Amino acid sequence: MAEVPPFERIVEAHYENLYRFAFSLSQNQNDASDLVQQTFSIYARKGHQLREPEKIKSWLFTTLRREYLATARRANRFVDEPVDDTKASELTEDRISNLDIDSVLAALGSLPLEYREPLTLYYLKEHSYREIADILDVPIGTVMSRLSRAKAKLRALLEDV
Repeated sequence: MAEVPPFERIVEAHYENLYRFAFSLSQNQNDASDLVQQTFSIYARKGHQLREPEKIKSWLFTTLRREYLATARRANRFVDEPVDDTKASELTEDRISNLDIDSVLAALGSLPLEYREPLTLYYLKEHSYREIADILDVPIGTVMSRLSRAKAKLRALLEDV
């Protein structure tokens, strides 16, 4: 069994990625900071119970997501939108080169949470399908489906840019 690294090293190793994930969920710097702080607070209290220290990263992301969802429910901000299965047309290379980061981030931020989460975890945080399934507590097939739909929705949004 692997030994658990000291708390400070865990914070140093995961703070930045947790903050980015929290910001992608909350779309607010203060809320993102609060979520990360709450996540590390929970880890400080309960981290010793983690049976597999090599899964600290997944545990932290899962905990952060759960905290976000709990906060969103309390604030009545969680909105479940219906899935639009229309196929988005492909972006051309010219259009991609004309996109700026603000447009992409705005489009990503406008996606429903159920699509924004797996997209962020897969492309920005480089989690595997299995890790995303564990973090979101859904089957791998659901992760793949949501990723596919998220990409189509993002393409459709970026076509208008």
